[in-house]
Amino acid sequence: MLLFQTLRGLLEVVVGLLTQARLGVVGVALLFVIGVGIRARHSGLAVGAVVVLALLMTQA
Repeated sequence: MLLFQTLRGLLEVVVGLLTQARLGVVGVALLFVIGVGIRARHSGLAVGAVVVLALLMTQA
């Protein structure tokens, strides 16, 4: 369980750094919105943010 949590935390940091390097503040804000949407169980918000993030990442 500890290994899983460590890997998950490392993955979150890596994804955040990659997104910030490519998209700057907008990418980090979209990651925040995805997290909030998932925790608040608003699937529409989370899916919309994921789609926008994916489109921006393909363009960057």
